[in-house]
Amino acid sequence: MPEKKSGKLPGPYLCSLNYVQAMQFYKYQGTGNDFLLFDNRDQSLQLSTVQIALLCNRHMGVGADGLMLLEQAEGYDFRMVYFNSDGRESTMCGNGGRCLVAFAKSLGIIGPTADFIAIDGPHKATIAPGGLISLHMNPVSGIRIEVGHTILNTGSPHYVQVVADVQAVDVVAEGRKIRNMPQFQPDGINVNFVQLHDGKLKVRTYERGVEDETLSCGTGVTAAAIAATALFEGIFATDIDTPGGHLVVTFTKDSPKSAKDVVLTGPAKFVFMGEIDSAVL
Repeated sequence: MPEKKSGKLPGPYLCSLNYVQAMQFYKYQGTGNDFLLFDNRDQSLQLSTVQIALLCNRHMGVGADGLMLLEQAEGYDFRMVYFNSDGRESTMCGNGGRCLVAFAKSLGIIGPTADFIAIDGPHKATIAPGGLISLHMNPVSGIRIEVGHTILNTGSPHYVQVVADVQAVDVVAEGRKIRNMPQFQPDGINVNFVQLHDGKLKVRTYERGVEDETLSCGTGVTAAAIAATALFEGIFATDIDTPGGHLVVTFTKDSPKSAKDVVLTGPAKFVFMGEIDSAVL
């Protein structure tokens, strides 16, 4: 990771709006799902909902699907605090969790393994020599199997619908319609459209809080993989293709309505670091 040099910008990686009252951030992405990360172990950073939404805004701010704080947590390597791009604290984010693990490694907080806590409880993660990160998700129960779709919670609530051609789906229009159905209010639900092709799943996701399609959703592909065992008879698909890249989900299905030993594996890439003057927020 490039280091900041005093008075100069070291190459294309560091962008600074102002060196006075500046907050340092790091941008990471996991299969195209991108995040702004802050080291908040000293608890000095206090951001409002409006400020977080501005930072995540792709036109008026830095731009990201979400923002995360890495904080101290007794008994764990760190705490993950996750906010959607609308500025509100949200539920678990699988791609974000992997990115925060990679960030913690870059800060020297962890080695090749991590034990951290998020809003949905404790998680373990392992960083392979090639950089792929395997994130242990929490067991899933209470799976609702309906005609043509499944509803389940993989740290965040998800609606998984089978489609014939995932590329032909208007993800924003159809996803928004389902996300805003009365039965899912007031918090809404994430919506995944899934196609089985050559033994792999193709998944596109509409994310609440972002209110748009994202290039990938970690808890969404996890939900899709688990739901596929009910939606596609006799299928146990672990390879998932999203618009942002490839992910692998493994698990043990211990009953039709539950799964355990759930692991999400995929990349987490550093994009750039920068500073933003707190006075502009």
